Amino acid sequence: MDFKKLANQYKDELLNNVLPFWLQYSQDKEFGGYFTCLDREGKVFDTDKFIWLQGREVWMFSMLYNKVEKRQEWLDCAVQGGEFLKKYGHDGNYNWYFSLDRSGRPLVEPYNIFSYTFATMAFGQLSLATGNQEYADIARKTFDIILSKVDNPKGKWNKLHPGTRNLKNFALPMILCNLAMEIEHILGKDYLEQAIDTCIHEVMDVFYRPELGGIIVENVDVNGSLVDCFEGRQITPGHAIEAMWFIMDLGKRLHRPELIEKAKNTTLTMLEYGWDKEYGGIYYFMDRNGCPPQQLEWDQKLWWVHIETLISLLKGYQLTEDKRCLEWFEKVHDYTWAHFKDTEYPEWYGYLNRRGEVLLPLKGGKWKGCFHVPRGLYQCWNILKDL
Repeated sequence: MDFKKLANQYKDELLNNVLPFWLQYSQDKEFGGYFTCLDREGKVFDTDKFIWLQGREVWMFSMLYNKVEKRQEWLDCAVQGGEFLKKYGHDGNYNWYFSLDRSGRPLVEPYNIFSYTFATMAFGQLSLATGNQEYADIARKTFDIILSKVDNPKGKWNKLHPGTRNLKNFALPMILCNLAMEIEHILGKDYLEQAIDTCIHEVMDVFYRPELGGIIVENVDVNGSLVDCFEGRQITPGHAIEAMWFIMDLGKRLHRPELIEKAKNTTLTMLEYGWDKEYGGIYYFMDRNGCPPQQLEWDQKLWWVHIETLISLLKGYQLTEDKRCLEWFEKVHDYTWAHFKDTEYPEWYGYLNRRGEVLLPLKGGKWKGCFHVPRGLYQCWNILKDL
């Protein structure tokens, strides 16, 4: 495997294809913030603004400015998005709405915790890029609110009846593993290590299930027990695999090789479990008992699932030299570039059917924005150039 050639492939795709697409088509020069609903060619097909995708784009261009190159157009893009978020994204007390209309009027209440997590990431990275203390304060205040909501992330907007089936979900502890490292410069080292211990325990002791062969489940009850219901049987291979590269980063940061090894092995287990043996690619949702999943899109192949898997496999190889990671990387790389990359227009497709055919030709929407593709390209480039 030619690591140098691969590194250049990922770098070139990031800098000359994907980033120019978002810079050119996503910025709302009139009202601020970003359009994320972009068709195959980059035309805007809906002007609503989703807070978590606004935050992700602020984070992306701030991070690239901080870590790749001090390009003024990247900083300008991040700052204008950050200012739009600061002005319109929350209710005045850093409760972050789910969505706004184009001009910034709230459409959906602050029920979604990921509006908060990506606002925190955005302002944490933007504060580093600009040196602006106000941005750091917004990140810190929002992070404190996230921690206060851990037991009931949706708050008063929770539609579940209390007390009957109290489940907790994998997504929040998973994202906190990444978020804590993202804002270490704001939290401080001691606070970080205390927060991280809790997150690692949740991900690797509660949701990781050795009795199921070492896979990760998406929901357990509040006592950490498995539950036999749609949510309790749900397996989301992409989520689990993405979380493993967060855990590997933490293992490296904390000098815990046994944690890295466990995360690498879990990546391989989840990939073997989630790979479609007939058509290739990774399933979106699965049921651990083989029952019909409740999500009708369960067998679709999604961009983020495959890109996050590439990161985890490369990190696994870089940190443990396990050759199985490279073998799987080659397989997933070939599938991903053959199916998700649009060879005629910039940026990548997001949604394929089970057979790997393009289901929706959009480049961005309510759930896909300027995040997984560029972050994945950056991460893979960064690892490959050092191999």
